[in-house]
Amino acid sequence: MKYKIIIYGCQMNKSDSERIAAVLENIGYQPVNKPEQADLIIVNMCSVRQSAVDRVYGLFSKSKIKNQKSKIQIKNKKIILTGCILPTDRKNLENKVDLIFNIKDLPILPKLLSEKGGISLRPQLFSTSQCNNYFSIPPLLTSPVSAYVPIMTGCNNFCAYCVVPYVRGEEISRPAQEIIEEVKKLIKKGYKEIILLGQNVNRYRSPTNYEFNTNIRITNINFAKLLQLINDLPGKFWLRFITSHPKDLSDELIEIMAKSEKITEYLHLPVQSGDDVILQKMNRGYTVKDYKKLIGKIRDKIRMISISTDIIVGFPGETKKEFKQTVKLMKWAKFDMIYIAQYSPRPMTAACQLKDDVIKKEKKRREQILNRILEKTALKNNKKYINKTIEVLIEQTPHHCKFGMGQAKNDFCLGKTKTFKNVKIKDLKGSLRVGRFVKIKIIKATPWGLE
Repeated sequence: MKYKIIIYGCQMNKSDSERIAAVLENIGYQPVNKPEQADLIIVNMCSVRQSAVDRVYGLFSKSKIKNQKSKIQIKNKKIILTGCILPTDRKNLENKVDLIFNIKDLPILPKLLSEKGGISLRPQLFSTSQCNNYFSIPPLLTSPVSAYVPIMTGCNNFCAYCVVPYVRGEEISRPAQEIIEEVKKLIKKGYKEIILLGQNVNRYRSPTNYEFNTNIRITNINFAKLLQLINDLPGKFWLRFITSHPKDLSDELIEIMAKSEKITEYLHLPVQSGDDVILQKMNRGYTVKDYKKLIGKIRDKIRMISISTDIIVGFPGETKKEFKQTVKLMKWAKFDMIYIAQYSPRPMTAACQLKDDVIKKEKKRREQILNRILEKTALKNNKKYINKTIEVLIEQTPHHCKFGMGQAKNDFCLGKTKTFKNVKIKDLKGSLRVGRFVKIKIIKATPWGLE
């Protein structure tokens, strides 16, 4: 039996899919690159944005699955749905698939497949049902260089536009001991980039102590302390994390980032809007002044920091004057990257009770305005790297296609800086290898990367 996982979602969905793959291969399934080759198709979806939900509904309304340029009939294939699924979407899709399961039930997926999916399975190689939670299932990592490590799931913030608390539940942090042991194994296997995941990593609190050795016990481990513990592990690797909430980002965390050798100079800090009225409607818990003060602290402590953000345009009631405040903040902050979303109403959220009164055309116009500003600020930021020699982690080479990563184009190697900049590298000697840290000189910059 062969399987294919199709992902419509964030990095957490991608990380969850690596654990789904581990369970499936444990019971005899083999991965395939194309959906049409699969006996079993797993759709790992996300109800956070309507655009992602529409893509899932599109699979069934057209009786086809789109995968890049290929289209296949889903008839005669087993279809499983999981991920961040709203109750309304679950109800609408339950008659179109063979099985819908909560990702937290991943340890009992083989049992669900057999009982509810009607799928005959070979005996398991290890008992996933004995795992304490699905995070304890060893993932099948899709990259030879970078590894996602979830440290918590869920969210207690209840931002007015967001369904995460409803589809992921309340905040639950993994024990620090479990996380650090997983990271140790990854370092031992040669992984060079560790990426800690959580809906709001700043709220991380280990439910248990960390036994450093027989004589030392570390208590009350928050996110800053967790970063410090991982940073102090031996080995050459980079440490990243996503996502941070501005109201929970502490001075302690900034200090740890500033003095740590392995924590990268990159921070994703979603602002969502540059207007205080809209921020209050969104239930974000901070003002524009608070956010600017925080950015100032970060840049004062970490000079080379690269900062990205999220912005929603067209939130209910957002006037043109209020949108101009977001434009003003963007010009001031000079972000390295912005992920812009046009507001879409999500069932169960507080904002869903408000009138979606900004028309689609106006949302698109506002998005285009922000993108033009981003292009200018990102280019200006990237030009600062020209003629500088910096360290880069090689992620792809022209001859590297292992793990389904594909080949780098036009004989360039592809790498990433510590500040999360993509770099094209001409390897004149053909000596670069995936997973190596190398010193390179930057000769060219665009808004979206370096060369």
